[in-house]
Amino acid sequence: MRSVTTRRSTVVAAVAAGALSLTTLGAAPAVAGPFKAPAAKALAVSLFPTDDLTVRDRGQRTGLRVDLPTEDCGAVVVCGLVDRLNQLDGFDLDPRLALRFDRPVSAATVAAATTVEQVGGGKDKQSTGVDRVVYDGTTNTFYAHPAEQLRPGTTYRLRVIGRDLRQAQTTFTTMSATDGLLDLRAQVDRRDAGGLTVDAVVPAAGTTVEYLRDTGTGSLTAGAVPSAITAGSYVFGSFTSPSWLRADRTIEQTPTRDSGPAVLGEQELPFLLVLPPGQAPAGGWPVAIFGHGFTGAASNVLLAAAANTAAGVATISTHVVGHGYGPGSQWRVTTATGTKTIPALGRGVDTDGQPGISSTDGSSTSPSGAAQAIGSRDALRQTAADLMTLLRAAGSDEDEVDLRAGGVSYFGQSFGGIYGTMLAGAEPDVARAGLNVPGGPISEIVRLSPSFRPILQQNLFFAGLLNGGTAGFTESLPLRGQAPVLAPADGALPIQEFIAGTTWLNRSGSPETFAPLLQNERVLFQIARGDQTVPNPTSYTLLDAGDLFDRASLYRNDLTPLRVANPHSFLLALGTPFGTAALQGQTQIATFLTTGQTIDPDGSDPVWETPIAEPRILLTTGF
Repeated sequence: MRSVTTRRSTVVAAVAAGALSLTTLGAAPAVAGPFKAPAAKALAVSLFPTDDLTVRDRGQRTGLRVDLPTEDCGAVVVCGLVDRLNQLDGFDLDPRLALRFDRPVSAATVAAATTVEQVGGGKDKQSTGVDRVVYDGTTNTFYAHPAEQLRPGTTYRLRVIGRDLRQAQTTFTTMSATDGLLDLRAQVDRRDAGGLTVDAVVPAAGTTVEYLRDTGTGSLTAGAVPSAITAGSYVFGSFTSPSWLRADRTIEQTPTRDSGPAVLGEQELPFLLVLPPGQAPAGGWPVAIFGHGFTGAASNVLLAAAANTAAGVATISTHVVGHGYGPGSQWRVTTATGTKTIPALGRGVDTDGQPGISSTDGSSTSPSGAAQAIGSRDALRQTAADLMTLLRAAGSDEDEVDLRAGGVSYFGQSFGGIYGTMLAGAEPDVARAGLNVPGGPISEIVRLSPSFRPILQQNLFFAGLLNGGTAGFTESLPLRGQAPVLAPADGALPIQEFIAGTTWLNRSGSPETFAPLLQNERVLFQIARGDQTVPNPTSYTLLDAGDLFDRASLYRNDLTPLRVANPHSFLLALGTPFGTAALQGQTQIATFLTTGQTIDPDGSDPVWETPIAEPRILLTTGF
């Protein structure tokens, strides 16, 4: 059979024709109807991705740099996306494959005939088929994704050969997706982390804490901080972390052979530490870092640390980038002896163009600017680096409180499970990690979650891609394992390309990228069935990327009398009807962090599955 390898001129021509472009806005709906086999075998006249759309670059680990066409790119945010993709040293780890044929083809036939196989690799060579198929009958173009996440910095052969199809193939190289965060970790290693600076130590019993929010609009706004801690102590203070984050919420993209971007300065960050009651054991209290969720703040540790405190573990937390409101925010702490205010050092900045500073302002790039597609990628990488610094500070010998040196663990809820996966994958000094309700990639969480879908609508508006339907757009994208979409909605294909491009750009700051770096014995995942904030299919993707299904426990919200529409926040629901589930989840994590053992929180009862009985249940949303 004749083998056809795509050349750049052919690919660029296909881009101009609208088959592969990130900028084509007028895709027509597919032609529905019964498939009739052509008299002659169909030929794939263009394949994507392909290294024909790269240039040589000795500064990159792969020796390549992406070189997509940039002419007539369209809206500012789309041009900004293409420009930033062209700084990368390879294609996505889960690329949107595009195979354009010279005549109509059967989507099922092409799916069965398409493989993505690692070039080289010996006995460990990766080879996978495809899934999530979309077929456009107007341009005879077959779209799909690899059935498995690909390896970073690796060359693959995309090939199609089968019944009614002539052989066609090309090679493409994946990006060094983990490189950026690993560079930041190496820089953190070379710096003196110092210790923790203590502002106040107060007894937990009889103390109330309020958070005075700096919203950027005048006086501070007070809000009570709920707590489940009844004994022990609260410690308020700060530590210093290097910062690479620019004002637009981006980190400089440097060639992957470099040591990473230059540190732009140091930032004083807050911490809130919960100490167990009584005297510290010999060598000091063991320490766990808690990572709070989206819209949360360091003060969420007063709910999250209940089981840790009972287990004799000190728990410390800080604000995520863009959280805790503005820098003038304060903690107001009232004890039996009086009231004092302590700097809370909020990390919010006004980047959304709306008046004031919200609970997440500054956690992502501007929705209307050229850097829109970066989203929260670099804020998450900066957050992971901050936690690497906090890990060293809390585990150092310079602390003003009696904490054990080294052996620091981590647990995080929601957003904290997301950047916590990045942290634990990139940072081998995390002793153990408990990751509650995480998922990935970020773009799929946004697309599938009813809570976050309006963000995608906003981004598509600024990209000029809204095509009507629910929430202003219809993307016609199947989930893993679902039947092919054979008649995508008018305008859906450009939306799919835009989503694929933003996912590609964000891969270096998304948790599934780092899941393969996790060692099974030091990680535990908790998933909630029917989660509407981080939908179950994104948790499946995360677990599948690292082959971590045996390290996951499923809270079956659907099997409990306390079933609610969205069980996402169950871990912090102490003091509510969800209190039993919350304490069970926290106890499972505390037991794992202290002993390495994974318990089933409800024993032989069915509400918790440890491990998950049938992981494929996570392929559907459950809502």
